[in-house]
Amino acid sequence: MTPESATGVAAGTLQAEGLACRRSGRLLLEAVDWRLEPGDALLLRGANGSGKSSLLRLVAGLLRPGAGHLAHAGQDVFADLSHWRTLLHLVGYQDGLKPSLTVAENLGAMSTLLGGRVDWLDAALDRFGLTDLADTPARFLSSGQRRRTGLARLVAAPRPIWLLDEPGTGLDAKNRVRLETLIGEQRARGGIVVAASHGDVALSDPHVLDLGD
Repeated sequence: MTPESATGVAAGTLQAEGLACRRSGRLLLEAVDWRLEPGDALLLRGANGSGKSSLLRLVAGLLRPGAGHLAHAGQDVFADLSHWRTLLHLVGYQDGLKPSLTVAENLGAMSTLLGGRVDWLDAALDRFGLTDLADTPARFLSSGQRRRTGLARLVAAPRPIWLLDEPGTGLDAKNRVRLETLIGEQRARGGIVVAASHGDVALSDPHVLDLGD
């Protein structure tokens, strides 16, 4: 088995009905609805502060909805958050790298934590052009290299649902293409991708949720 074939069963339908999100007593979002089938992508658009990151954190189970429901394969995701979190990746602004560990050691630790396999690490490093940096401590990485290391977890520990917050930020053109290709492959396998983007990464024929200004 390879990382490319290891997502297991395709994602089930991911459905939001009337979702609302509050932060610090402030209503950020309300009446959010979507229905995503295996292979679908949802593009979140909106200005900074419009609630894109909060919505991704809500979907990941890190925030509770102020109202509404979120279901995967017909099951309320908040009824069993420990299981739900094993099905998804949330890639946000924080890369989570330990400065003293090398690229390979950081990726290996993330993979182990997320249920990946050691023999997938080489493929993950290669996918984002990190092989030559494998033995470099994270404290010496540029912001783009750190971003690529964080994204490599998508290969090192395959999961059916990806939540990506401005995933192309810090990437050069070559690595944006690598990411877009990887997203296409994830969808072709029946995975679901929800991405917040200001145009830093292109999605093919996505559903679009415009959160406004």
